[in-house]
Amino acid sequence: MKLLSVAIPCYNSQEYMRHCMDTLLQGGDEVEILIVNDGSKDGTAEIAEEYQRSYPGIVRAIHQENGGHGAAVMTGLRNATGLYYKVVDSDDWVDGKAYEKVLETLRTFAASPEPVDMLVCNYVYEKVGARHKKVMSYTGTLPQNRVFTWDDTGYFPKGQYILMHSVIYRTQLLRDSGLDLPKHTFYVDNLFVYVPLPYVKTLYYLNVDFYRYFIGRDDQSVHESVMIRRIDQQIRVNRLMIEQVDLRKVENRKLRRYLFNYVEIITIISSVMLIRSGTKENLEKKRQLWEYIRQQDLWLYHRLRWGIMGQVMNLPGWTGRRIAVSAYKISQKAVGFN
Repeated sequence: MKLLSVAIPCYNSQEYMRHCMDTLLQGGDEVEILIVNDGSKDGTAEIAEEYQRSYPGIVRAIHQENGGHGAAVMTGLRNATGLYYKVVDSDDWVDGKAYEKVLETLRTFAASPEPVDMLVCNYVYEKVGARHKKVMSYTGTLPQNRVFTWDDTGYFPKGQYILMHSVIYRTQLLRDSGLDLPKHTFYVDNLFVYVPLPYVKTLYYLNVDFYRYFIGRDDQSVHESVMIRRIDQQIRVNRLMIEQVDLRKVENRKLRRYLFNYVEIITIISSVMLIRSGTKENLEKKRQLWEYIRQQDLWLYHRLRWGIMGQVMNLPGWTGRRIAVSAYKISQKAVGFN
């Protein structure tokens, strides 16, 4: 069994996938690299085959019809043989020195009679044009250098979330959680992290800047204009988060609070993007989203709707919508996300 399986979902990635691959190859024979070519129309398939020939036993090229990011992640999970599973997008990369420490830590997990469920590391926003590279760390929130449970965690400030970039899951836990990401849908990375969390009993935080998250291309899925165009997919993920995790059944109080804060920020992002679009159609979709939450989970609805941001997002009229957008912009600057 490999120590770590890394899935790289690739769609028309020929311009940047080599850099991603080369940083991951530093892991050597303990790491399995799964290049999932998701129906690319450029030279991605040929590059994947080239790496498979050059690094047999380490790199596997998997080709499939286009199904979107979620389908590629699930294909990687089905084919993974590693004890742990990590997703690295093809335009991102990992830091070599931090990588060594990650593998050293995973070796200790593998030697334990009860391997840890989840490893959390820092990630760095490699934002185009930014002089200062913002590091998302979890110091002050997660204990360091020891295995811990949710009871040992501190308060997660707004904007400090465990994202796909920062997490490495135990492979079998992902399978046991019933994770099933939808096809042809962006923003499923939220589901990838959110849905399995109630199954996580033990965690470990390694304070290294491991994942380098490239952000700022105009065609990137997290670019605001792109999010507005794909708002139906954002709403779909928002709804699936609510459907697939019943917060009232999460026994641990700290984990329940964290999950609530996570679904709250996703709902706020959905709402503000619908407002920012400025169309009557999307304002109606915002109303429908909140009504859906009310019908699906009245307990959750009351806590979302009457929280500070929920009230701001639902202020009436044109003036109310301006206030909502202004509050979102302030949050952007404070948190540093795109």
